[in-house]
Amino acid sequence: MVKHIILWQLNDGFSKEEETKVKAEIKSNLEGLLGKVPGLLEIHVRTEGLESSNAEIMLDSTFEDEAALQGYAVHPEHVKVADGNVRPYVKTRVCMDFEI
Repeated sequence: MVKHIILWQLNDGFSKEEETKVKAEIKSNLEGLLGKVPGLLEIHVRTEGLESSNAEIMLDSTFEDEAALQGYAVHPEHVKVADGNVRPYVKTRVCMDFEI
């Protein structure tokens, strides 16, 4: 199995209300990919970090294997969420993929 972990920082300038809405939409749309993308076994989005955090959103996902992760990257449902619900709202992205 393969873990795919991403940390995002949101764009500057959101009000607290806007930030809450953006986080909720990102979480809902990404977690909604379960069952739509072959090889995606688990997907969890965390949006309530401690004050010590320097990222606002974390994606923690598990795939059958590296090929499934590569398929996820280009899967139309994932691309739709990434382009429409994530990328417009984030300024930084850090990713780590590893075998478990």
